[in-house]
Amino acid sequence: MYKAVFIDMDGTLLQKDHTISDTSKKVIKELLDKGILIVPISARPLHGILPISQQLFPDTIPVVSLNGSYIFLNNEIIYQSAVPLEDVVSVHKEIAPHDVSAMYYSQMDWYAEADNAHIQKEQKITDVKIKIQPFHLTVDEWKAKQNGPNKILIAGNADLINGIEKRLIEDHGDKLNMSKSKTTYLEVMSLGSSKTKAIKFLLERYGIRQNEIIAIGDNFNDKEMIEFAGVGVAMGNAPDEIKKVADYVTATNNEDGVAKALNHFFN
Repeated sequence: MYKAVFIDMDGTLLQKDHTISDTSKKVIKELLDKGILIVPISARPLHGILPISQQLFPDTIPVVSLNGSYIFLNNEIIYQSAVPLEDVVSVHKEIAPHDVSAMYYSQMDWYAEADNAHIQKEQKITDVKIKIQPFHLTVDEWKAKQNGPNKILIAGNADLINGIEKRLIEDHGDKLNMSKSKTTYLEVMSLGSSKTKAIKFLLERYGIRQNEIIAIGDNFNDKEMIEFAGVGVAMGNAPDEIKKVADYVTATNNEDGVAKALNHFFN
């Protein structure tokens, strides 16, 4: 008997137009009413999730944001992990010469040095206005608040992102966790942050075992949780690498893949 399901959002639960289909809503609500823990788990910042998740999920359901580095429950933050500032500065220096856009997500705020198409694309999915300012001012702000970014998002050409990922893993792989949410997006977090670590944190909180969960995702930052779960499900629109590690492959996000997978395992 499965007791919990962890569902990625973009490319998984959300259709191309960033909405949840009525079919998926119906299936999820039925499972929630039966006491199954259904948790949205996303690379999005919290303010990019809540306007969607609150249409379906009650406050008593955790919301995992920023790839596991920021977890929200009952209107409170129950877990967060930030990238140490010395590592943030080092990553910034590494990527500064390259034609990429870096976005820094810290709790409910996010920052960048310049506005561009990548920034505008991300701005469309969140009501919180990005702060555009020189990087050193952002660092000064974090120092004053004694915090830092929960996640760094590096966006750019796929080949360039691949090269940057390799270099950052070589230089920071022992201190930072990195994964791509798609070929053009590299997510950089602390070692205490990943979707799988967030799942482990919640399993302990709810007393649920690893073999009692299902994880559904579509991209590289979902790979670890798909492998970790009792049953890992890949979307039909997932890359072949993700499909190969999954226990089950469902339809695409535009074909009610989540609803079909849930019906398969719960009916």
